[in-house]
Amino acid sequence: MKILDVCAFYSPQGGGVRTYIDQKIRLASQLGHEVVIVAPGDEYAVLDRGPGARIVTTPSPRFPLDRKYGYFADEQALHAILDAEAPDVVEVSSPWRSPLMVSRWQGTALRSLVMHADPLAAYAYRWFGPVFSTRRIDRQFNRYWDHLRYLGGHYDVTVCANRSLAERLRQGGVRGVAVHPLGIEAETFSPNLRDEALRRTLLSACGLDGNARLLVAAGRLAPEKRWPMVVEAVAAASRRVPVGLVLFGEGRERRAIQRAIGGNPHVRLFEPIRDRKAFAATLASADALIHGCEAETFCMVAAEARASGTPVIVPDRGGAAEHARDGAGMRYEAASVHAASDAIAAFCLERRSGLSIGSTASHVAGDVISHTDHFARLFAHYEMLGRMRAAA
Repeated sequence: MKILDVCAFYSPQGGGVRTYIDQKIRLASQLGHEVVIVAPGDEYAVLDRGPGARIVTTPSPRFPLDRKYGYFADEQALHAILDAEAPDVVEVSSPWRSPLMVSRWQGTALRSLVMHADPLAAYAYRWFGPVFSTRRIDRQFNRYWDHLRYLGGHYDVTVCANRSLAERLRQGGVRGVAVHPLGIEAETFSPNLRDEALRRTLLSACGLDGNARLLVAAGRLAPEKRWPMVVEAVAAASRRVPVGLVLFGEGRERRAIQRAIGGNPHVRLFEPIRDRKAFAATLASADALIHGCEAETFCMVAAEARASGTPVIVPDRGGAAEHARDGAGMRYEAASVHAASDAIAAFCLERRSGLSIGSTASHVAGDVISHTDHFARLFAHYEMLGRMRAAA
């Protein structure tokens, strides 16, 4: 197949979507497919990315709130690229304007909307959730739900990486929803990388000895990640049990997180670990990974922790929650600092009493799929939909 991805979230400067695209480009040719990425850019350009893979950029305005990203503004130019490429499948990786543009294209390719973002959970539910119920917020945002239902009627499939989002979309009347969890670098992460010396070093950085519990967190320092809440929860739990937190990340919320940390010696904020082997060893050496965001569409770091045999302490909504399944971690009420603190304390006390979350996490470490598995299953789904369409 020739698969064309209209990817408004792609930026050469980085981000989770770029990582996903890089994996797709690397693996598609191995799976026997051609991939073309169409992304906003400063000018029209074609970048060869190896056998059967290209990135095509089209002149586009910069996104005002984050200028490393652009957005598609010229529908005719986008349609011209689609006409010239004549793909078998068109993927759209944004729920905003670009899927509307593709829905109006006159081509015959199979169309897939990939939900790399959950705007209602990331923004509306987070902003208004303390005051209104989710059902009431959904009613106030019915125009957005109408938009999603329209897309569901014009796309052959809407792909979600977690069951929670998929079920919300189905209940909201969106047709053709399918769940395809993402994959990880399965060969990189393993419980065998646990290093007690590294664990003690990180605890020492938090002013604690080896008898304390070490929590690790990692990700963008963005408002929806709720890192100040996580810091506050760890600080509250540390009044009951000896526990430290090391947080790895960068982003615009750094100052807010530093203010939340204050002078707490048991919480440390570090730059991201860019060496993947070193990061894998850090995850495997932690007693648990903690996460604060209930708006994740998958939560790659929680999947990597699961593959490392490291228990997760995660919100009970969104993609992160799924990585605590089968006893591999603990869920707490999303957006609640008190619930998060109670979960941390309960986890630490359980570990001290010799109960089984850690051993369970090690037992299920092998069930996280690889990037290759993800793309093989997704592309096979497209091929099945193509056969069904041809038969019809």
